[in-house]
Order: sequence, then structure tokens, then C-alpha cells
Amino acid sequence: MPMEVEGFVRKRRMTAETSGNESGVAGASAGAEVRWLGGRFWGLSESIMGTLTPRVGGELDLQTVHYCCGPPDLTEDSDADYEGLPQGASTSTHMLAGAVAGIMEHCLMFPIDCVKTRMQSLQPDPAAHYRNVMDALRRIITTEGVWRPMRGLNATAVGAGPAHALYFACYEKLKKTLSDRIHPGANSHLANGAAGCVATLLHDAAMNPAEVVKQRMQMYNSPYRGVLDCVRAVWRTEGGGAFYRSYTTQLTMNVPFQALHFMTYEYLQEQLNPHRQYNPSSHVVSGALAGAIAAAATTPLDVCKTLLNTQESLALGSLAAAPGPGQSPAPHRQITGLAHAFRTVYRLGGLRGFFRGSQARVIYQMPSTAISWSVYEFFKYGLTKRQHGRRLQHREAEM
Repeated sequence: MPMEVEGFVRKRRMTAETSGNESGVAGASAGAEVRWLGGRFWGLSESIMGTLTPRVGGELDLQTVHYCCGPPDLTEDSDADYEGLPQGASTSTHMLAGAVAGIMEHCLMFPIDCVKTRMQSLQPDPAAHYRNVMDALRRIITTEGVWRPMRGLNATAVGAGPAHALYFACYEKLKKTLSDRIHPGANSHLANGAAGCVATLLHDAAMNPAEVVKQRMQMYNSPYRGVLDCVRAVWRTEGGGAFYRSYTTQLTMNVPFQALHFMTYEYLQEQLNPHRQYNPSSHVVSGALAGAIAAAATTPLDVCKTLLNTQESLALGSLAAAPGPGQSPAPHRQITGLAHAFRTVYRLGGLRGFFRGSQARVIYQMPSTAISWSVYEFFKYGLTKRQHGRRLQHREAEM
């Protein structure tokens, strides 16, 4: 098999150098070589991957292209197709691509995330009542400063890298393993959903403390000077458990969210990109629609998560002033647990309270998931293709 591949590579190069009869073939091959010049962009990523490759040695070797019916038709683009390459991508490739995608997703959409957090407030300060997302952004910038919507970004960036690295690596591994068991040789929506659910457990475990810090700093009149000040204050006054107070709620929200998200994304990819080639427009559209559907369906749980993370002082004051049946008018120190959060949201906001900030959540999730998937697929494709090409060159040199 290596001899067949190497013979194919030599034929491709000879064809690209020929300027005579097969001009169409030469043009296609030359175009393929020009695309490879984009490898300069991967300088930094390649240096990182070079240190990781020995630990995953041989995964790509098992996924080289097989030709069972003789040599390939040279009238077609002879680059290894996108569907073949990512299936052989190493775990380190998935982790690096996922980390970059997560950081870019959260950083680019952070101002909208700040607006979403504020619009989900059950008892907002009168100065923090907003009509819509654009009104909120305009008022935050004009009254609190141009950098105010970015407070807490550094905490999110630190958490998003490892969280999304684990998230995508776990998803890719489980998706393939479960699909092979449930529906060998084909895509399984059940496997996609199950893989997304398990990947969420790792993602949320890494991301939940960063979410707590981020959302507390995003609130109106946040008392914290910075990320470290927030961490110290929460640890000192509420204990380490405060960083995971919303973890079960986060899982309750994110497990159905990610199941819907991944199943919708993979379904749309089957419709828009059935051959699973590298197609940025299909990744953007599929990611945006998948994020919007999943976000709209899980908004009530996101409102409860925000309440658990922020422990709104005005909401706690309202609960103390208006205790429930059989309760004494004692001050509420904390809102704990999903059931308590649901009761609090309903008591203070009614049914409409569960959908506070739904517009901002959908507006946030659509571009967020579009960015995440397009960046992830781009880096996965580029890194894997680069590794694949280096392995072929190494084999050719050995011959």
C-alpha cells in the first residue's frame, strides 16, 4: 500500500510539471500545490503539533487512502479528500483545534454574553433595564465605559481553552466508537447525541468556575476589581463549593443543549454537505442553526444557572421581604440547587421569568456556534492535512 501511495504522489508531481497535452490535469495539480502554500499559516500550530505527534504515533498511518480498483483517475484533484483525513486525525489535533475554537468563540462573542447575563437578571437595578441587545450594548458603553462589556474575558479565555479541548476530543472519539457499534460504516444521530452528552461532563467540569467568575463580573455594579479579587472574595465568603454550585444545573441545561446541538449539526451536515468535504459555508450555517435551536429550547435552565452563579442581591432581598408560605421573614443567604432556583424564578418573574434574555441568548448562540464549528473544522482540516503531507514526504524520502 505505501508503494501505491508513493507511486501516486510521483505521478501527480510529474503531471503538475507537464505543460503539454494534459493542461487541465496540470492546472488542477498546480492549484492543489498553490493551496499547499497556505501551510505557512500553520507555522505556530505545526511547531506545537510536532511535539505532540510522537505520542500519537501512527494514528494517521492507519487512515491513509486505499485504492482498491487500480490507480486513481488523474483528471480529478488528487489531494486526499476531507472525509478521509479528519477520521484519522490524532487526539492532539482535536484538542488543539478545539482549544482555538473555544477561545475564539468566547472572546469574539463576549460582549453579547455580557448583555445576556444582565438581561437574565430577575431584579435588575433601574439603571440596568434594557429594551433589547443593541440598546443594552449602547447604554453599557456610554454609561460604564467602552471596556465594560469585556470584564471577565480573561477568566473565560483561561477556562475555554482546556474545556473545549476536552470537549471536542471526547466528542470525536466517542462519536466514532459509538457509531461503529450502533450503525457500522455510517453516521448515527444517537451516537452523536450520546457523545455530545458525555463530552459536556468534561467541558462543564473545566468551565464552571470560570462561568461563576465571569458572570459575577458581568453584573451591573459588580463589586469586584478584577478576576483574582472575585475568586478570593467568593472563596472567602462562600467557600470553594460556590464555584460548582450551578454545576448540576449547568449539566441539566447543557446535556439536552449539546444533544440537540450535535444532532442538529450532524443532520444539517448530511443535508448541506453530504460528502463531508471541507466547506466553510456549510459549517457556518449548520453551526448557527444548531446553536439557535438548542439555545431557544434550553433558555429556562440558563436563567436558573445565571441566578445560581450570580446570587443576585436584589433577588435575595425580594425573597427576604416576601417569604413563601410557612416561611419566616429571615434573610436568604444563598439560592442553592435547581429546584430552589426554579421556585425563585417563578416567584419573582412568573412564567415569563424563565425566558428572560432569550433574544440575547439566541443572538449569542447563533454566531457563537457558527464561529466554534467553522474555526474547529478549519484547524482540524489544516493540521491533519499538514501532518498527512509530512508523513507522505517522509515515506518518499525513505524510498
